[in-house]
Order: sequence, then C-alpha cells, then structure tokens
Amino acid sequence: MALKHVMINDIISEHMERMQNLKRYYPFFVLYDTVFSQYKEGKYEYLDMGYITVATLRFLINENNFHERDITYEEYEAFLLELLHRDFSLSEEKNEEKELALHIFDKLINDGKAFEFKFYDPDSKTRKTARVRLIESTVKDGKVFYHVTADGIEFYLDTKEIKDESKINIQQLLLEKMIKSDNFKGGIEVVKRINSEVSRLKKEKEDIIKLMGIDVFEGVKAYEEYMSRTAKWFSEEQKLFEKNKALVDKAVEKASYKVTKSNAMNDIGALETELKKAILGHSELIKETAALSQISEKIIQGAKYKSLRNVFDFNEALKKIYAADRPEWLEYIIKPFFTPKLVKSFSIKSIDNLLTLKTEDRMAGEKIVKEASVPDFKYDDELMDERTGKNFAIIFKELLERITRWDKVSLKEFNAILEIKFGEEIFENRDFYAFLVHLAGKKRYDMRKIMEKQDTMLEEMIVKYMPDSDKENFKDVVFEVIFNNEEIIKTGKMEDDYITDMEFERRYTNG
Repeated sequence: MALKHVMINDIISEHMERMQNLKRYYPFFVLYDTVFSQYKEGKYEYLDMGYITVATLRFLINENNFHERDITYEEYEAFLLELLHRDFSLSEEKNEEKELALHIFDKLINDGKAFEFKFYDPDSKTRKTARVRLIESTVKDGKVFYHVTADGIEFYLDTKEIKDESKINIQQLLLEKMIKSDNFKGGIEVVKRINSEVSRLKKEKEDIIKLMGIDVFEGVKAYEEYMSRTAKWFSEEQKLFEKNKALVDKAVEKASYKVTKSNAMNDIGALETELKKAILGHSELIKETAALSQISEKIIQGAKYKSLRNVFDFNEALKKIYAADRPEWLEYIIKPFFTPKLVKSFSIKSIDNLLTLKTEDRMAGEKIVKEASVPDFKYDDELMDERTGKNFAIIFKELLERITRWDKVSLKEFNAILEIKFGEEIFENRDFYAFLVHLAGKKRYDMRKIMEKQDTMLEEMIVKYMPDSDKENFKDVVFEVIFNNEEIIKTGKMEDDYITDMEFERRYTNG
C-alpha cells in the first residue's frame, strides 16, 4: 500500500516537470502536420516540413552560436531556397518560390506568437498552458534579426548530436542561453551533463592507457582518434567556460543589489558551484591529456624494445597456449628439436689441395667493375633540407587550420596547440625556431599568390612539400603577422629559452 502511495505521488508531483520537458517537441509535430496541408490546395505536400524544421535549427545554431551572429530574413530565405532546390528539386516562378519561403518562415515563427502547449496539472487540478518558441527576433538599427532559442537548441540536441563539434562546446552554448534567460535551474542540469562528459573523457583516457598495455597497435589507433576528437577543442572550450563564468558572476552581482526570490538565489549559487567543478575538472582533463602523449611514447618505446628480444620465453608461450586452449600449437615449439642433425666436417687431405690449387684468375689483373650510378642518392645536406621543408609544411598547415577556425591566433595559443598535438619535444626541435624566423620575414601571406610565385625560402618549401589536398583546402587564406615585442613566451627549461609573441590575423579583403 505504501509503495502504491509513493507511485501515485510521483505521478502527480512530477507531471508538471515532465510536461515542461515535452513542450519543446510540440512545435515540431505541429509544423510537421499542418504547414502544407491547406496551402495552395496541397500543391507542396511533397515537401517534408520535419526536415525543413531541423535544417533551419541547424542553420541558426551554426550562424548564431558558432559564428556569433544573428541573421536577417533575406539570409534565411537564400538558405531555404537553396535547400528546396537541392533536396526537393523545387522549380517554380521566382515570385512563387519567395511566397512559399515566406509562408514556411511564418509558420516556423508561428506568425510571431509562441506555440501554446496545453495540458492538465493533476497537482493543482487545473488546465495549464506552456509556451515555447523555436526562433526569436530582435530589432537593431531598424532591421529585424533572428536567432534560435534555448528550447530550439535543446530540441535539436535531443534529436542527434552535432557532427564534428565538441559535446562540451554545444552544452556550453546551451548554458549561455539558459543564463541569459535567467533559467538557472535548467543551467545546473546542463553543467551536470558537461561534468559527466568530462568524466567520460577521463575514463576513456585511462582505458586507452590500459589498451596500450595489452595491444600497443590498437592502443595507438585509439590514442590518435581520441586526440583528434578532443584535444583540438580544448582552447575553444576554455574560452566558453570563461564567458559563462563571467555571466554567472554578473547574475550573482545583479541578484545581490535587488530583492530576489530565495529559490532563484539558491539556483544561482548552485549553478556557480557546479560551474567551478566543471572548470576544475576540464583543466585537469587538459593536463592529463598532455601527459597522455608522453605516456604513450614510453609505452611505444617499450613495445619496440620487447619486439627486438632474441630470447624465446617458453613459459610465456605455454601460458598463451593454456589461455587459448590450443594444445596443437605445441607442435610449432617442439618440431624444430626433431629435425635431422647435420654434422659438417672438413677432410684433412683437402688442406694440401688448398695450398697448391691454382685458379684460372690467379695471374689475372684486378677486374674493375663500373657500377651504375644511383639516381636517387642524396647527400646529407639534401636530406636535411628535405626534413626541414617537411617540418615547415606541417607547422604551416597547423597554423592555417587555427587561423581558418578562429580568424585570429597568438603565438602563445598556437604553441599550446602544438604542445598538445606533438608534445614538449617540439620546443627542442631547431626547425620550429627556424620556421618562426622565416615566418617573421614577411608581414602578409596570401596562399593564392604563394602558389603562383614564391618570394622566400619558406614559401618555396611550403609549395614543394605541402600536399596538394592541403593547398586546395587553404587556397583562399590570407593572413597578416602582427608583432608583439612586449609579450615574452617561455619555451624551454633554460633561462634564455624565450621568444617574443606574434599574432596571426586572417584578412577577408585586399585591405
């Protein structure tokens, strides 16, 4: 009887919260069922509004959060018409296509009103209405701009994770929306999910170390996949943590200057505590990941040494046979001992023959054989130039990737990325410093112009040793080198191991 009472109490007390969670799905199904059924007598019923809705949310998340810009209706219209032409082969008069795009957008924003989700609340015994928007608008300088809401982001994340993006980054974008809308309780849940993801990555790192101890080849594969999937996002994740921490600090300061409900103040405090845990845990993850590269190198070196042992361990082989339950494998160990014993001897009578034997070429002169030249032979200085050129191309590609992603990166930030990816040993490589010296020789680099004409030795090496695929990927990149002689970067263990900072900033025009 007591268990039944608990069950009924859970149903009643939790229903309100469950309905609030379900409300963000409501607009999708309303749009899916109603948008084209009455429009133009069902002429466009072949269009899938569910697909269009999800595509719109992804477009807005990309522009609003990844590029940090709100969009105009004209920008959305261009995106939507491209989608309809590409995926549904839409082909109508220009005016009719524009009218269709406007009809779809009006439905997505519900003509400027919130979607209303009605439900019964058994706790208060009344019908209630939950309101939800997927897209909101703001007016700036007389123009209307649109952005995705926190409910829109949560709905999209529930359908599937965003490809090629950090889970921690995406959750932090959602957290930012929550804080700005004063939904601190929802923000606590988001930070808990971030902490869970950080813990999962730590556990994955430990599993990789264990796997390397068992199978070094599979362990190396797992290590490389882990580094490519996680380490490249660390810098961006740290920036978002700082941004959200500043938002929480502002919320605490704002709450202290006005009368605030105790529950709201408690939620802000709990959110601040959880966020501090997340920042600490993420910092530890970065340190452990940097240490992982050193651990992996030691394990690989140990595996190489073991593979060169010239002693066969019979006890170890016997253990493997027991573990695999394959006694027939004993044949490969025992069989070599039963092969015929070949005894070779040398006849004493043959010694005289050896001393008196005259061969046909005994009196012949030295025969000079002219050997063919080796066309691929390279001198030491040529090999050194080739190694330097390849290293320059690798470091330059890493720099182009950072500039393409961030638009602006300092040498200090770039060094941190290189240390995570290649280890501290890169600062002991003289090619790294030679690269920086050559890079500082010009203030502007234009990849298209470099492909046409090389002005410096660095540009010649980049063109010669950078793969064609990388040249194609970065052909439109233009960046300038800005020197900062006041900032000093420590690079080594010695007192004099330092360099002055530089900044690399992308340019999108010829200015």
